Amino acid sequence: MAKQGKRLKAIYASVDRDKLYPLVDAIGTVKSNAKAKFDETVEISMNLGIDPRHADQMVRGLVGLPHGTGKTVRVGVFARGPKAEEAKAAGADVVGADDLAALVQEGKIEFDRCIATPDMMGLVGRLGKILGPRGLMPNPKLGTVTMDVKGAIAAAKAGQVEFRAEKAGIVHAGIGKASFSAEQLIENARAFIEAIQRAKPTGAKGTYVKKVAVSSSMGPGLKVDVATLSA
Repeated sequence: MAKQGKRLKAIYASVDRDKLYPLVDAIGTVKSNAKAKFDETVEISMNLGIDPRHADQMVRGLVGLPHGTGKTVRVGVFARGPKAEEAKAAGADVVGADDLAALVQEGKIEFDRCIATPDMMGLVGRLGKILGPRGLMPNPKLGTVTMDVKGAIAAAKAGQVEFRAEKAGIVHAGIGKASFSAEQLIENARAFIEAIQRAKPTGAKGTYVKKVAVSSSMGPGLKVDVATLSA
């Protein structure tokens, strides 16, 4: 533990947490400092000039990262009959209807992304208080309420990231692992940033992207110069 403490102190001492880094430099520094005994996740956080409490200022969506997230995504599907069979064949980790709903009600949620066919939403809607706070509620706008079960599963497994602004107007996501090349992380970061910019709501006034930071699971956060996001 003492050795780990020294390592972290050395990492924190090697960076200037008040400096605004160009995006490329910030990601390169975070990657080079991610030296934990596990493959750390590289994360990006964006502070937006919005108030998500207003419907016309909510930022929410999905983005496919070109190099995936490096994380194994478990997919649960609410479906019956042929669509349930399609989901199983497409690689869904958990498939069911009333039986799956019962497991969720018991707190046995063994999936990271939830997909449902439209006819299942009456059943899934009753699970809103459980799935909603976990960000797992299927939504047609996000493509997770769909008859194209196979396509939705493939997208989720390929590294599709869901984002949603929190109360303070912050959106964040994992954009890969420290074992990724710097180029892969940069391309993933740019894909995420572009998705956030495209999702700018009609009610947003003034500066939209106010602050950006990148970090790894165990490392310090570095401030990013917003002017370099599209460079």
